[in-house]
Amino acid sequence: WLISLTLFFIQQVGTGHLRSFVLPLQASRPTGHTEADKMNGQPASATEASQPKESMQLKKEISLINGISLIVGNMIGSGIFVSPKGVLMYSASYGLSLVIWAIGGIFSVIGALCYAELGTTITKSGASYAYILESFGGFVAFIRLWTSLLIIEPTSQAVIAITFANYLVQPLFPTCEPPYSASRLLAAACICLLTFINAAYVKWGTRVQDVFTYAKVLALIVIIITGIVKLCQGYTQNFEGFFEGSSRDPGGIALALYSALFSYSGWDTLNFVTEEIKNPERNLPLAIAVSMPIVTIIYILTNVAYYAVLDMSSILASDAVAVTFADHTLGVMSWAIPIAVALSCYGGLNASIIAASRLFFVGSREGHLPDALSMIHVHRFTPVPALLFNCAMALIYLAVEDVFQLINYYSFSYWFFVGLSIAGQIYLRWKEPDRPRPLKLSLVYPIIFCLCTVFLVAVPLYSDTLNSLIGIAIALSGVPVYFLGIHLPESKRPPFITKLLRSITRFTQFTCFCVLTEMDLAE
Repeated sequence: WLISLTLFFIQQVGTGHLRSFVLPLQASRPTGHTEADKMNGQPASATEASQPKESMQLKKEISLINGISLIVGNMIGSGIFVSPKGVLMYSASYGLSLVIWAIGGIFSVIGALCYAELGTTITKSGASYAYILESFGGFVAFIRLWTSLLIIEPTSQAVIAITFANYLVQPLFPTCEPPYSASRLLAAACICLLTFINAAYVKWGTRVQDVFTYAKVLALIVIIITGIVKLCQGYTQNFEGFFEGSSRDPGGIALALYSALFSYSGWDTLNFVTEEIKNPERNLPLAIAVSMPIVTIIYILTNVAYYAVLDMSSILASDAVAVTFADHTLGVMSWAIPIAVALSCYGGLNASIIAASRLFFVGSREGHLPDALSMIHVHRFTPVPALLFNCAMALIYLAVEDVFQLINYYSFSYWFFVGLSIAGQIYLRWKEPDRPRPLKLSLVYPIIFCLCTVFLVAVPLYSDTLNSLIGIAIALSGVPVYFLGIHLPESKRPPFITKLLRSITRFTQFTCFCVLTEMDLAE
């Protein structure tokens, strides 16, 4: 499938363009004959004549609506449909659980606003990686990138794809578990299809995101309206003694809040594509300001709908709360909810692929990954190599039978690096007070978020020590890679590594019709 994707672009562009796509890479060099000139027997003037009129950069094609869809689509994954019971289990009452959902939403709004300032101040794609790089330098930023490359991005995408596949395959096997190979192959096809869509055109990816975000929000609105109707019909018995039995254990409340915040994760999605947003100084903070209240209100009202129909024991015993809710309320239309879960996973996976590919693209552009990953297609202006690399990593993790276990390793790392990036916001306020900031928040917001992040880092260390230590070890495994592959001067590295990387870069350029962006050449 990966080879087919590559062949598609070769077929579309045509071998007649083989000469033209080699030249733009060298076109901006001021003097002398380039290697491409020698290959094609052309002087430098011919090179300049063949230079494309459009600048070789990722195009700003993400509008305000696209940005809102990316954030909402990535935040609302399968969790609110399948397993919102974590908050209820640890809080032990409907009343306290709704309070915790609200607190989680407020905390996420604060983090998203901090990222809005960072995104308009540091106008690079890459989210926390770019902000840590600007604040604390290349070493810490590389560890962040390494952790994402090894665990966070491919594992989360594999899990989302498997969940999507399971919900599509399950109706074909109503009396038993679906075959392992069927789910994995369908998940692989899903990842490859979305990679193809995003490699073809940026607009294709954003349109897919818009459609599936509308679909999942519509499904949740159906659940919310159904719950409100039930409340109006007098189904209020579950709300009697609203806070009765609430947990008073600080550890339990902490775990409930942690579960809620995990469901809110994804508010940083748009910051991964800052360079592709139209008018980012306006649209980035505005998209965040619109998206966060929408998701918070939807989460709270969806849980109210669940609580109106299902008692606590039914929710805690269910493996898919929305499906159980549909069985009790929607009758013959209950089949729509499993489809909604699958659509929700599909949209969330698309947003994750867009974000992860830009992270690898920026990491390569900064010299932390091979140069081949920072190339874009000469006509489509999409980061095809980064998308294919992300696809390959996700497919590798699909082959891991217990991939769900791997996702437990990165809770510590995720919140540590998010907190560190916002700590960088405070540091830059002190280090560069006169730096232009289109959006400037009170320092109270990043300080509050950083203090809360300490709690979020401590919770998995306390509640899941072994997995957290494994996650830390995975992050630290990037230390020797950094010193050998990045810090060590190229002249001191083994020659075969340099030759191999150059061969990979050249092969990628020819097969994917890609060149380095102009920002790379300027740097």
